[in-house]
Amino acid sequence: MKRLSSGMAATLLGVDRVTFILKLSEYGVPLIDLSEEELLSDIENA
Repeated sequence: MKRLSSGMAATLLGVDRVTFILKLSEYGVPLIDLSEEELLSDIENA
């Protein structure tokens, strides 16, 4: 599955990125949806 940046998603919806992120929160959608393993891997590779 491909991922879409929050900025691109906001552009597609015609809103700014901050508004998009706030709307995600209102609808209970997590901005970051990684498993613990993925998160730890990302941190190690940063």
